[in-house]
Amino acid sequence: MDRDFSQSPLSTTVLKEVSRSFYLSLRQLPEGMRDAAGIGYLLARASDTIADTSAIAVAERIRALDEFSAAVESGTSFAAPQALLQSCSDGEKRLLERCGEVIECHRALSGERQELVLDVFQEIVSGQRLDLLRFGNANADNEGAIHDDRELLDYCDRVAGSVGVFWTRLGYCSEGKKFCDASREQMLIWGRNYGRALQLVNILRDLPEDVGAGRCYLPGTTVHDQKEQLLISHRKWLGIARELLADGFRYASSLRGRRLRVASVLPALLAEETMEKLGSASWADLSGRVKISRLTVFRCFAEALLF
Repeated sequence: MDRDFSQSPLSTTVLKEVSRSFYLSLRQLPEGMRDAAGIGYLLARASDTIADTSAIAVAERIRALDEFSAAVESGTSFAAPQALLQSCSDGEKRLLERCGEVIECHRALSGERQELVLDVFQEIVSGQRLDLLRFGNANADNEGAIHDDRELLDYCDRVAGSVGVFWTRLGYCSEGKKFCDASREQMLIWGRNYGRALQLVNILRDLPEDVGAGRCYLPGTTVHDQKEQLLISHRKWLGIARELLADGFRYASSLRGRRLRVASVLPALLAEETMEKLGSASWADLSGRVKISRLTVFRCFAEALLF
């Protein structure tokens, strides 16, 4: 089994199949950050697939998620249940089939990088597990809900804000004082807020689908609310997401390396494009799922190169 991530198909073919935009960011990272960031992404993407495959019973998904987390922590093999492999996309299936290789690559990282990846992975899994417990059995007749702003931001922190913190710690581990101009404390705050913003964009984009499935992520809303009421809450949280995303641009602006700035600002540029569409979207538009085109992705990448 190849433990060198940079020389493995995991870092190219598999990563491309499960991420349209992160692959572009990853290729721009300094060498000292690239492998750990890629391995961390694939571990989190695999756990996300386990948690989100609705064709599998909630209890089975939680059990598989716990087994996968334990395998990553101990460095042992993991075999995804056949029912799970048969219910996901081709790219997700290939990733799950090669999770043992990802775990081996994680164990081959240097001590500090290995620990950083494990820390962020475990925090992300805690959010995914909480999400399953909260919403796993939700439906139109059995509503699951986030009850207040604190709960929503806590969820965003676990599954995405933690990534901003990881990125910062990894940057200091790899680049030291060359990483950025701002203080470490400021970068950790900006990084966490950046991640929060990106997760809020995902939630706002998926609002009609979630409400239809009995999942109420926006505090104070129910599946029985009128569309106009839901859109009011949507606009409120879109404003909060914009404020948080501003910290993402501050974060990227403070980075010293050009390639590092490109890698870090690209998700913010893509999120900004998505929020622009969300801001003018009707309920019908949201129900059709707001997406940005592949052309827009490459335009944002060109803008990132000039950032």
